[in-house]
Amino acid sequence: MSATESKGRPLPFAVAGVSMRDLLAAGEAAALISTPPRAPEPEFAEPVEEHREAA
Repeated sequence: MSATESKGRPLPFAVAGVSMRDLLAAGEAAALISTPPRAPEPEFAEPVEEHREAA
């Protein structure tokens, strides 16, 4: 028996017919969907004073 023959167990290969590009795109889409949206940035209550020009 050669080293490449299976011993009754399926070989650990990727599913046939699915390209690596499709697998990577699916993983990227899953990451985007599962990431919660960013919290809005806080608004400052007091406006920043402008620097006055020296006399």
